[in-house]
Amino acid sequence: MSPNVHHARRVLLRSGKSPYDVVPVEEALHRDVIATNAGNLIFSDAAHKILETPHTKVVSNGMRADAAMAARINEEYDAFVVPLANAFRPSFETGLQRLTRLIGKLRIPVVVLGIGAQTGLSYDPARLKPMEPTVREFVSAVLDRSASIGVRGEFTEKYLKDMGFRDVEIIGCPSMFLYGKELTVDKRVPALTPESRIAINGSHSAVQRQGLDRIITRAHARYPHLRFIGQNLSDARQLHWRDLSDANGRVTGMPTHPDHPMYREDKVRVYIDPVTWIDDLRDFDFSFGSRIHGNIAALLAGTPATVLCADSRTLELCRYFDIPHRRIDNLPEDLDPARLYEEADFSALLGGHQERFERFTAFLDSNGLANTFTHGDGGAAFDERMRSLSFPAGLRPWNDSDVASLTSRFGWLQSRIIELSQDNAKLRRDVARANANAKAAAAVPPPSVYRRARRAVGRPLRKALQSGGK
Repeated sequence: MSPNVHHARRVLLRSGKSPYDVVPVEEALHRDVIATNAGNLIFSDAAHKILETPHTKVVSNGMRADAAMAARINEEYDAFVVPLANAFRPSFETGLQRLTRLIGKLRIPVVVLGIGAQTGLSYDPARLKPMEPTVREFVSAVLDRSASIGVRGEFTEKYLKDMGFRDVEIIGCPSMFLYGKELTVDKRVPALTPESRIAINGSHSAVQRQGLDRIITRAHARYPHLRFIGQNLSDARQLHWRDLSDANGRVTGMPTHPDHPMYREDKVRVYIDPVTWIDDLRDFDFSFGSRIHGNIAALLAGTPATVLCADSRTLELCRYFDIPHRRIDNLPEDLDPARLYEEADFSALLGGHQERFERFTAFLDSNGLANTFTHGDGGAAFDERMRSLSFPAGLRPWNDSDVASLTSRFGWLQSRIIELSQDNAKLRRDVARANANAKAAAAVPPPSVYRRARRAVGRPLRKALQSGGK
């Protein structure tokens, strides 16, 4: 970017919540601040930190994408920054259309960070063909308002370039640049043993259809200190409320299900805030599984991790960042995390990190966005403010009936009952008022046909007579 071009000073960021918002667990689950997946906050919190400088204020939009808000956004902000993950997928097409309608009404720059297309490990885009018009409309709207669009890896770059788009840059995911050009991952033990602390993660689809359930079962039997870290909103609600109403509640092979032995043994967590997630993973020896951001959280904690790639979105990101990975469709039946740990090589990940970071910041600069590492204090103020806040601990399985546990849950339920009762009373008053007005209107007899005709003809006739007498 040319030195005489000004950076945006007021940035609206698409995110579930600001990193500084301390939200009680019950409220976070009720509002879905993680936008169905806690991994979203890993990259949106990183984007917030990166973009916040002494001269740039970053505001979370709470995931709202209402086109009716466009005028206010144009008035109050200098740029709309949209970090995304696997947004080019059929199940998100409606959300993509909603974003496109909003972007189409914006007059400010719109910058997309790390968007990806999701298909299988073969990189076959056939399943995405039906939504191609939606993707074209979205990318066109973005490129009308930015210098380029940032994608997460090789597959998404080719997918968009095959459509004819040229201003496409591979930048990876902003989550990997939470600490700027700095990244340290150390193997703190020579080898994993039964006493090692190991974190495992995975999606419901990987458990149901790709054999991850068997991997979890074997690892649970071998490693007493194994912990499963879930990410979905349904996982969190199962832990905190034992709520099985979501379709995911039928997947009993997930450790977040109350019937799973790891649930009963208190060996499952879900995190609302990335800061507590990353801090807890600092004490682990290794992390593995099919969740890309679950393992990125470990890497940010300095903990070695290996991704079991289950689709294109995880595979292309691992290839770009040189994160140790294995294809989930090509694993030995007796997979042991000790072997993954032994084979994991982090030299390419760490050796290429600074170059990838510089590519990322050059992308920001060309799109008019400052970053804290080049134009600020390197995130020092952000980190200090985060340390001053007290965030909820990771959610644990609801196995206990102690007073503190029950008080928190029932206290929130009581507040919701009061709130709903007040809303219900207001609705009753509104309905009663509307009914009274309707009855009053019905009590007044309508004017006769003669009176209506006289009124309609009389006025123009009187005006004509008055004008004629002048």
